[in-house]
Amino acid sequence: MPDCRPNILLIFTDQQRADTIHAGGNSVIRTPNLDKLCREGVRFSSAYTPSPECVPARCSLIFGKYPHQAGCYSNAEPMPESADTFMAALSMAGYRTHGIGKMHFTPAATALRGFQSREVQEEIGMAGEHDDYRRYLQGAGLDHIYDLMGPRGEMYYIPQPAQMAAKHHATAWVGERSVEFIRQQRGGQPFFLWSSFIHPHPPFSPPTPWNKLYRAALMLQPHHVLDEEFLQTYINKVQNRYKYRDDGSDLNLLRMMKAYYYACISFIDFQIGRILGALEEVGQLDNTLILFSSDHGEYLGDYGCFGKRGMLNPPANIPLLARLPGRFEQDAVCDTPVSLVDIYPTILAAAGISPAADGLPGIDLAGLAGEHAAAYYGRTIYSQWNRSALGLYMALNRRFKYIYSAPDRREYLFDRRADPREERSRADVVFCRQDLRAMRESILGYFNAEGYTEPLESGGWKLFPQPVLPDDPDAGLLIQDPSWAEPYQVIPGYTNVEE
Repeated sequence: MPDCRPNILLIFTDQQRADTIHAGGNSVIRTPNLDKLCREGVRFSSAYTPSPECVPARCSLIFGKYPHQAGCYSNAEPMPESADTFMAALSMAGYRTHGIGKMHFTPAATALRGFQSREVQEEIGMAGEHDDYRRYLQGAGLDHIYDLMGPRGEMYYIPQPAQMAAKHHATAWVGERSVEFIRQQRGGQPFFLWSSFIHPHPPFSPPTPWNKLYRAALMLQPHHVLDEEFLQTYINKVQNRYKYRDDGSDLNLLRMMKAYYYACISFIDFQIGRILGALEEVGQLDNTLILFSSDHGEYLGDYGCFGKRGMLNPPANIPLLARLPGRFEQDAVCDTPVSLVDIYPTILAAAGISPAADGLPGIDLAGLAGEHAAAYYGRTIYSQWNRSALGLYMALNRRFKYIYSAPDRREYLFDRRADPREERSRADVVFCRQDLRAMRESILGYFNAEGYTEPLESGGWKLFPQPVLPDDPDAGLLIQDPSWAEPYQVIPGYTNVEE
């Protein structure tokens, strides 16, 4: 008998904010293919990352667990060796599983983690000679390009046209390999494909002519608020130093950053159109669960900040779309809080698989957005970055967002209805004391029930020693040149000649 289970396609980006989809209310950006997914499926408008950093967010995604459950809190920590990933569950259940693009599986960049096969494309040489995209460029005679996704270090947040033509770009490579994989799946075996794009993670380096799709003069300035320094946590101030912004802001540069950031997203959207076209070509579009999301967002100058590692909406609120006729409604918006931890049960439920692990915090998105939506009306989700003295924590429901920053020993409370742009914290407003207490007790109670007591003490937050910002703004400058770039930094007859 033919296997009638749906195929599953997870399209994933890196560092994409939730407010970068035209159909989601952004009138500037062009995303016709993401708009198509919105029209033909559900857009989850209150989707949040379980951790605003690459590795812990992806760890939570593949294991269906919050950081404190998975034991991975930052990029500096390895993912657990457990085999309980949704890819492994799908492989065991008879799915053909394949991954293309950036996975950021630490500590082994080329690990399968339950996939049957992968085509590797990782940042800054993490996969070394095993990077399939790097080998592709070498085969195309482009081995002189050693900053494959654009120069980092001093150029990390400088908008820059890609060094290769659009057809050879990292984004196009993921799109092309995804199309080829789909066209090869002509048998009766259902497949799971994870198409994972490195962009719009910086450097913002779209290829020509996409770099001219948006013009700096037409971009809106970053979102600034009164007293925004109060909303910047310790890690924001450390990260801003890494982004070389201690000498002030150039508004033209900031508009240009947004223009190139948007261009990176539109170029991804173009590849999504190709991937959807391939599914339609082989007659599998309506038999494929399509999920689109990102690991975390990007400040992009809002609040005077750059990068990720924060719980305000720019880095914490992520896009999340779902399409499968008969399982998800069409042209629907769900404002119930959801998280990347919900993708694990959503994928397994669509495949008819019961999770091997009990007590997972996630919920099948189909049920949450469908007939059982009322049962989750009061749902609270959580997020965490790092731990101990650097810990940053969030609890969020429909009405409020609560943030606690351990290094600052400071609480924040935002009324999501009255202040959707998060311009004023109400944590110290006398009229909001009950709301603050309820949100604080929610996350403290959850951690206590989980047996996660590291950040807790005497019924409240543990007071760790407070770190101090370095006096030197150049301390710890972010330099991330790939290892194979070292020979290119020696120019024979010039740099190797003593003066």
